[in-house]
Amino acid sequence: MKSSAILGRALAYGAILTVAIALVGSFIGFLVAGDAGLVSALIGAGLTALFMGFTAGSIVLASRATKGDPSSTLFFGIVLGVWLLKFVVFIAILVILRGQPFLEPLVFFFSILAAVIGSLVVDVLAFVRARESYVPGVQLPGEDSSASN
Repeated sequence: MKSSAILGRALAYGAILTVAIALVGSFIGFLVAGDAGLVSALIGAGLTALFMGFTAGSIVLASRATKGDPSSTLFFGIVLGVWLLKFVVFIAILVILRGQPFLEPLVFFFSILAAVIGSLVVDVLAFVRARESYVPGVQLPGEDSSASN
């Protein structure tokens, strides 16, 4: 399986996670805190999609910049740089949203917590379910012969 297929699978799982957080979080948030809870859960779900997109984008950008060499220092530098950018954007969003009347902090916190844990699970599942050989050039059973790493 190519790394782009793993990334595509992670994005698909991430979309499912985002929708699940939006639906479940909105329902629970509305029951707990009314309209503010609903909005808080939807903002948390939106941040899930935004930050998973940042992650996928960083890998695509790094892969293109290094011409597919994931062991390059530049690859890790780009991924780390985007991770730092995500951190700064997250802190900026928290500062902007602090004290807003439409935000229920507890519902927002739990939707963000679900997003963090869920995105870790999504990344692990996408990687573990990928069929990558340990030896370059070896075709795994059931793998398309035209696919290459």
